[in-house]
Amino acid sequence: MSKADPGFFAMFKESMAGSRALQDAPDGVKDLFKGGGFPTPPTGLSKEEVNGKILAEITSAMGIIRAKAPAEADAYKQVILSACDAVANADDGVAPEEQAAIDQVRAALGA
Repeated sequence: MSKADPGFFAMFKESMAGSRALQDAPDGVKDLFKGGGFPTPPTGLSKEEVNGKILAEITSAMGIIRAKAPAEADAYKQVILSACDAVANADDGVAPEEQAAIDQVRAALGA
């Protein structure tokens, strides 16, 4: 999300909004994040390559969660989407680039 809306202050606001959304996650989902259930942006790649890798990791994580912790799958999906929405709305509403990124995340989650 933050790459879709550049600028230091936008990034700071978005980072705080995303952190709050993740703090509000149910305990079971927080446990999933501790176990590597949240993708980490790779470095040294183009924006398109980073996006592709993160979306692939989200899809993979969702598949693993559905298989190993099915009771947490919907909560995980909702936390990720809530974080995306919070980040996108943190700085003057949702820009078209942010909406496109949210749509890609939604598709990766199977939502």
